[in-house]
Amino acid sequence: MFTGLIEEVGEIVSVRQTDAGRELRIRSRYSDLEDGESIAINGTCLTVREHGSDWFTTAAVTTTLERTTIANWKEGARVNLERAMRASDRLGGHIVQGHVDFVARVTAVNRAGDALLIDLEIPRSFEPLFVSHGSVAVDGVSLTVNEVIPHGIQLSLIDYTVRHTTLGDLQPGARAHVEADIVAKHVRRLLEPFLREQSTLDSLANFSLEH
Repeated sequence: MFTGLIEEVGEIVSVRQTDAGRELRIRSRYSDLEDGESIAINGTCLTVREHGSDWFTTAAVTTTLERTTIANWKEGARVNLERAMRASDRLGGHIVQGHVDFVARVTAVNRAGDALLIDLEIPRSFEPLFVSHGSVAVDGVSLTVNEVIPHGIQLSLIDYTVRHTTLGDLQPGARAHVEADIVAKHVRRLLEPFLREQSTLDSLANFSLEH
């Protein structure tokens, strides 16, 4: 589990295909990693395979490649890094699992005073999971939904986030990993039977009125 507070921005130094999947070698300042530990890379929970004094490797399997942008990552790309939280850590962001729900397209980037506003297009099926001032993780960064907009959400980035993550590099047309709030996902799952029942009742009522 993670908090969405990025510890550092790493750099991909090599990409190759191996029996373990698409292997990434990433340069970072971590000096005490352990093989097998979890690490979030742009919000995707992956496993450290090998490590050295200023690097580590990880690999993404087919299912991960299908649900993320990792298949398109190249050497030289910058990525947000966060190690799994300890039970004694402060939960400064929100509960983030490192499970990407969908890849969103950036539709607009604008300046508004000291904030950077970023609009993301989201799938219609995920729209009920977002509320203004609710939590969302974008490329692994814990953020607050500034506003729910038609077919999407708007983010408002402070200067610190722009300087210490990769989100300041986003431009219209770019794609970003999005993980919805886990609490919202569980609530929707619990409500699904009641929503289906209500939908059936509404359909029967409309049928009766029409006939």
